[in-house]
Amino acid sequence: MSIAAEGCIRVGQQAPDFTATAVVDQEFKTIKLSDYRGRYVVLFFYPLDFTFVCPTEITAFSDRYEEFNRLNTEILGVSVDSEFSHLAWIQTDRKLGGVGDLNYPLVSDIKKEISASYNVLDQSAGIALRGLFIIDKDGMTQHATINNLAFGRNVDETLRTLQAIQYVQSHPDEVCPAGWQPGDKTMNPDPIKSKVYFSTI
Repeated sequence: MSIAAEGCIRVGQQAPDFTATAVVDQEFKTIKLSDYRGRYVVLFFYPLDFTFVCPTEITAFSDRYEEFNRLNTEILGVSVDSEFSHLAWIQTDRKLGGVGDLNYPLVSDIKKEISASYNVLDQSAGIALRGLFIIDKDGMTQHATINNLAFGRNVDETLRTLQAIQYVQSHPDEVCPAGWQPGDKTMNPDPIKSKVYFSTI
């Protein structure tokens, strides 16, 4: 496996901007990542349309879209397929291997430039690995994960991570411990004050 080397995206850095054609409500539209400034973005890459693990992820995110929307967050799915392939997949019933109508855009990266810029392009296969990035409302990358091709991602964990990011950004004097869920205790990142948290677990 050979991964594109030109991209070296890291958390805490500006997410690479892009302009691309996407399928939105069964129409072709030009979208730009920077147009979503002021909102959080869950940007995820998947290998190919009309495959096997991919539709389970894409429909899972679509079915939970309103939960992300309530958190001021847009979801964008990206693959190296054309917008025409995306549209055909959307117009195919889920029971027949399609994804049906989606609540968020599917972006065409047919030139493979977006996948390369996010360093998820498997050059030997010519497709993107399962990369997922959470980008904050200022366009900064706050979270990045990459799965290999054979196993999918967890929407619950993506949602939990997003909520943790939003919490610490709105509470800069606190940090979230392992497994934190909204409503759980946080801690103060201080050698003395952090003992308050550790004394209660």
